[in-house]
Amino acid sequence: MNEETMMEQVQSVLDKLRPFLLRDGGDCELVDVDEGIVKLRLLGACGTCPSSTITLKAGIERALVEEVPGVLEVEQVF
Repeated sequence: MNEETMMEQVQSVLDKLRPFLLRDGGDCELVDVDEGIVKLRLLGACGTCPSSTITLKAGIERALVEEVPGVLEVEQVF
């Protein structure tokens, strides 16, 4: 799958997850997808929350790996 298609699919999954982040005062921004690694910037409350690593890995990464073929990992960028 090409990077552009993967970015579109990743964005679609993020749009489904966004209401849960917004409910807690946060959000995320898709920065890049490179060789199966999704780079996200956590915004709002998510940027400073002590549980943001758990949200990123257990929540967002798990959903993306399950729903988007080729996604291997999610990394937070600042």
